[in-house]
Amino acid sequence: MVNEGILEAMNPWEEAKQNVIAAAQSAQIEDDFVDKLLTHENTIQVQVPLVKEDGTKVHIHGYRLQHNSWRGPYKGGLRFHPQVSVDEAKALSLWMTIKNAVIDVPFGGGKGGLAVDPKTLSKSELEQLTRSFTREIAQHIGPDVDVPAPDVNTNGEIMGWIADEYGDAAVVTGKNIDGGGSEGRLEATGLGGVYALLEYFRLNNIDPATQTIAIQGFGNVGLYAAHFCEQNGIKVVALADSKNTVIASEGFKDVLTLASAKRKHGSLAAAVESLNIDAKVMPADAIFSTHADVLAPAALEAAVHEGNADDIKASIILELANGPLTIEADQILAKKQITIIPDVLVNAGGVAVSYYEWLQNKQRETWSKQQVFDRLEKQMITAVKAVAAVQFDNKVTWRVAAYTLALQRLQHSFLNKS
Repeated sequence: MVNEGILEAMNPWEEAKQNVIAAAQSAQIEDDFVDKLLTHENTIQVQVPLVKEDGTKVHIHGYRLQHNSWRGPYKGGLRFHPQVSVDEAKALSLWMTIKNAVIDVPFGGGKGGLAVDPKTLSKSELEQLTRSFTREIAQHIGPDVDVPAPDVNTNGEIMGWIADEYGDAAVVTGKNIDGGGSEGRLEATGLGGVYALLEYFRLNNIDPATQTIAIQGFGNVGLYAAHFCEQNGIKVVALADSKNTVIASEGFKDVLTLASAKRKHGSLAAAVESLNIDAKVMPADAIFSTHADVLAPAALEAAVHEGNADDIKASIILELANGPLTIEADQILAKKQITIIPDVLVNAGGVAVSYYEWLQNKQRETWSKQQVFDRLEKQMITAVKAVAAVQFDNKVTWRVAAYTLALQRLQHSFLNKS
């Protein structure tokens, strides 16, 4: 886990800007265009009333940052968390703009939420607050304007309340299946990351069966990444949650069963013990020094930083989380000639399937899980090939290549709108 001092020192907005500027310089994109791209189109702030069950009335601060709409409606998550940060929201909304351009879906970027801990609210209070928030921002969102999605501490049920209050299922994505959600959304980010990794292997003539992977984070993203690695012959040799790293040199054989045991027993360490799996239990941060060909950070921002980047033994970093590397870590790993396949490409499977959900809602269609997976595989392969082409032609890092591709697509959209 990253320590508090590192988190405090980070400014995600400054880091996001630096990535854009570096790509723009590499691609010789005009400063005027970059200045426009680094300017948010709208910042919406509201005070949302909530009458609690004991009769007290409070107001909760809510916000929505709408970064860019050159390629389509704003798209991005709503998080309910007491320590919301404008700089973080600015960065994440910019990242969404970049990510949507890299994966080539017709959305821009947005981000927002409520400054509240939902765990302190009853279900009825949470629903009341969500519906009130929806009414406050209703004029700023819509299927063709701004399409929010789940994020930290929000879920399909909350998205369902927003859709119901607004009166159109296509106003949000990430809904429960019975509320208009898409099959495959749960697996999408982890599966998309594996599709990206497999295409990287194919382009570099690497046999997946010869590769091992260590995954930091065992929520939905890490779990399904591990599962689909398993399914495709990549040996999963280490997994980490917030408490421990568990290392199985022969590879984990059934991570779905392991996840079920973790839910029952509370931790990966307890889960491997309950299943009698031959695995070594280590501190959580041991994942970064594990011997594996690929390291996949799939948890928090800034998980890899100057304090642990030198410990990494993997030759490939697969950024399943948003912003898992600090700028300092990026520089350290570059000197070690470690390939970093960036978050704006690797974890774009989630927003791709959000796009499919939006399409299904607008077209009043329902696609099977296999249809969703087939479309996702094609979209991820196409995106990896496009980034690889930029990387090869310009002799830059994969991160710079991904941002360069996004900037080129955004510039094309901007010029066509002008």
